[in-house]
Amino acid sequence: MTGFALLFAVLLGWWSGIEPSNDRDWQPDVARLAHAEIKGDRVTVRNVRNFAYRSETDYTPHYYDRTYDLGKLRSVDLIAVYWMGPAIAHTILSFGFEGGDQLAISIETRKERGETYSTTRGFFKQYELHYVVADERDVVRLRTSYRKDPPEDVYVYRLHGPLENARRVFLQYMQRINDLQARPEFYNTLIDNCTTGIWMNARINPGHVPLSWKVFASGYLPEYLHGVGMLAPGVPFAELQRLGYINPRARAAGDAEDFSRLIRVGLPGQ
Repeated sequence: MTGFALLFAVLLGWWSGIEPSNDRDWQPDVARLAHAEIKGDRVTVRNVRNFAYRSETDYTPHYYDRTYDLGKLRSVDLIAVYWMGPAIAHTILSFGFEGGDQLAISIETRKERGETYSTTRGFFKQYELHYVVADERDVVRLRTSYRKDPPEDVYVYRLHGPLENARRVFLQYMQRINDLQARPEFYNTLIDNCTTGIWMNARINPGHVPLSWKVFASGYLPEYLHGVGMLAPGVPFAELQRLGYINPRARAAGDAEDFSRLIRVGLPGQ
């Protein structure tokens, strides 16, 4: 018994000693960290990713800086990406501003060169947590037009709620991005992933959506949000899902400057 306790103590000490880092040989698509400079209602976001893709793995890196006026924040969309059935989806929030600017934020793993994603490894401090802050022509087109193995189906849903709530969530995201630049953290497949991260950031709002098993079974998150009145009230979910499927529109839009507008043509609540 004493030997078992000693072994457990050694393993616990080893586990506790594994620390996240921002200083590794990262894959090029996650090499830069975004950060935000907040001055009142004006938020300047540095390192917004907008890669030019020729294939999923062949691209020209490009980043830009942009200043956003919180007073001109007009919408928040949930983007749900499916590749392995209805229960699992990668979820992204996209913030829309007056004039057509969209800023998409995708919570992902930060992988080192040569590293691949494993759901199991994601439980065991194998990946740092990474907020990809990007142009929709990057994170959306990557999924609609360039990922082939397996192909991915992308849906866009307009979230309904007070604009003040949207502004609080946006600022919470900016603070989280800055915190991760200063103090890296580990991704966790169950408790700190693309969808639980959205839920945790949204807790900044009073009366936030209650935690549900559908937050963990992320493919059902859009249906859950529809059920609590956050997606186009009065429109059946099946119709929202049909109208929200954007792959054909995204492929037709290509790298058009008004890509974000074109993929939303016909979506309820626009």
